[in-house]
Amino acid sequence: MRLSPDALIFWQHGFLKLNATIVFTWGLMLVLALGSRLITRKLSTDLKRSRWQNLLEIIVTGIEKQIADAGLRDPKRYLGFLGTLFLFIATADLCTVIPGYEPPTGSLSTTVALALCVFVAVPLFGIWDQGMGGYLRSYTEPTVIMLPFNIISELSRTLALSVRLFGNMMSGVMIIGILLTITPFIFPVVMTALGLLTGMVQAYIFTILAAVYIAAATRVSKPDPEPGPAPKT
Repeated sequence: MRLSPDALIFWQHGFLKLNATIVFTWGLMLVLALGSRLITRKLSTDLKRSRWQNLLEIIVTGIEKQIADAGLRDPKRYLGFLGTLFLFIATADLCTVIPGYEPPTGSLSTTVALALCVFVAVPLFGIWDQGMGGYLRSYTEPTVIMLPFNIISELSRTLALSVRLFGNMMSGVMIIGILLTITPFIFPVVMTALGLLTGMVQAYIFTILAAVYIAAATRVSKPDPEPGPAPKT
């Protein structure tokens, strides 16, 4: 049993390797790109819209509401990044029903790459919202003593994101593989369905955590309002 899709090598020349993680990752990106193009090719701005477009708008509106609930102002600004994260992780899990497919999120290299995307996006959105000076000052709040702790926090939560997603996805695949060898067919089918649900939950958790981290970076400190004149008696 393979612990990671990295172990499945399709082609190798010297130190160059084309493994299942690379193949399935690029395959997923191609499916998402073509799917988004096909889904959105006939959208209309008229009052009369198709049921399919109404369903898409309900989904997008729901995602925007979740982003806003995480503490982000102007959710549309972050919809492209956070929505793409969710769709990639969710699609990687849903495709596990395809024979021969192994989710790239079962590889630590993929989950580290996803976590690094969040690691880079947090300061970018923070600088975009607060400016370079305002964002850098947030590392020294409430005192400059907090600078090393804030830096450690940035690094540790990136590691936690990658390891959490990798562990949950890999463990689900391994459990299903073990059950297929020692139990009848019907029980692994039930576990596969449960694994799909778990994968969707992990996609949601990863996306919400990314939104929370970005919300913390884009938080603008506003001065307390000056007290007004005392009311006349």
